[in-house]
Amino acid sequence: MIKLKNSGLSAELQYEKMTKTPVARLISSLAVPTVISMMVTMIYNAADTYFVSKISIPASGATGIVFTLMGIIQACGFTFGHGAGSIISRLLGQKDIESAKKYCSTAFFSALVVGIMISVFGLIFLTPFMRFIGSTETILPYSKIYGKYILFASPAFVTSCVMNNILRYEGMAKLAMIGLTSGGILNMILDPILIFVFDMGIAGAGIATAVSQYISMAILLSVFIMKKTQSRISIRYASLNPKIIWLIVSTGAPSFARQSLNSLSTMVLNRTIVPYGDACIAAMSIVSKCSMAIFSIGVGIGQGYQPVSSFNYGAKEYGRVRKSMWFTWKFGTGVVGSLSALMFAFAPKIISLFRPETEINEIGTAALRYLCVAMILLPTIMVANMTFQSVGKTGRALFLACSQNGLFYIPLIVIMNNLFQLKGIELAQPIAYTIAAFVSAPFLLAFSKSLKENEFFK
Repeated sequence: MIKLKNSGLSAELQYEKMTKTPVARLISSLAVPTVISMMVTMIYNAADTYFVSKISIPASGATGIVFTLMGIIQACGFTFGHGAGSIISRLLGQKDIESAKKYCSTAFFSALVVGIMISVFGLIFLTPFMRFIGSTETILPYSKIYGKYILFASPAFVTSCVMNNILRYEGMAKLAMIGLTSGGILNMILDPILIFVFDMGIAGAGIATAVSQYISMAILLSVFIMKKTQSRISIRYASLNPKIIWLIVSTGAPSFARQSLNSLSTMVLNRTIVPYGDACIAAMSIVSKCSMAIFSIGVGIGQGYQPVSSFNYGAKEYGRVRKSMWFTWKFGTGVVGSLSALMFAFAPKIISLFRPETEINEIGTAALRYLCVAMILLPTIMVANMTFQSVGKTGRALFLACSQNGLFYIPLIVIMNNLFQLKGIELAQPIAYTIAAFVSAPFLLAFSKSLKENEFFK
């Protein structure tokens, strides 16, 4: 039996759990903490925006600008986190714990260096960078103050992403949830105290976020220090081997592409709808927030599936990979489809919760309902993308990650706007979902067939 020294965790027991537990029960148990983490993060983001918006309109605008900065930082974290996590999970499936330690430590310290570099260069070029990502002259003073503290917290943001994802890929979603949600809850508590009680304004919001991120980082790091994991974070395991670093980065590249293209598509959409007025901008923003709730739940289910697929692929349990893939697709389609149907039915009431204006409700209701119809295809896109990233098929994962937003949605925004004006913009994302799903399906079917053949000849 393989056991971890000074730890109550038996590697063999973890191996049995990941390779023998019925996939439906295993995926569900890993998905629930992830969904909770994502929902807490969404609530925290909404609360942060709410408290800052009470300061002034320019301060409220600064949150949107700085969220773009946070997205860039998190994209780097996801690159190292998903890249290392996928590799580590497959290595543990092969019972190669020593190599898992090496990839874990290399990813952590590489991400830490990148986080420090972002912090240093961001602070040096703070003013031009804030202008570049959209600050107006009235918003700039607020975005600089808020952004400064986010940049101070950049190392914590990046390394927390790495540790959170490695824990998930090891099958320890509950520990990952504790680290992630604790920071979000602390942030929500600190925001009103620092902003209003101590009268620190937007600086208070920035400090609250920075402190919360470092606390979250400390909690996640303590899990590794106390040796609750099979992988390790120690400078003696870190490697400067370019092949190891490149494998981590290339495996995580689809996550970087997804995050980056999502930000880029939002920028393109915002610029395209400017001529339609503030009501349209507000409506599409509300639709984005509403759809993100369903999207987050779908992704949470998928993230419960990722460690199961990667671990069992490494263990050469191809039949379990195939079963887990189709269970996730069916379960995800059922959950996302049900939630989309409810949101479709109550779309006018949901939109009116945000703003009472008739024009906003009309635009928002139409756009949200079009999107709800297409959202049922989300699990097909998600399962295909996550499957290939989890099993190390980087080329296919990167192509599929780029397809929905990069290859389809961004061009469709421009084309549909030119052809059908506002109605075309409302339909652009649903059409992009549909095309991406039809592109993803053949990849999934072919891989499922290959898994069946590999299981037969194993």
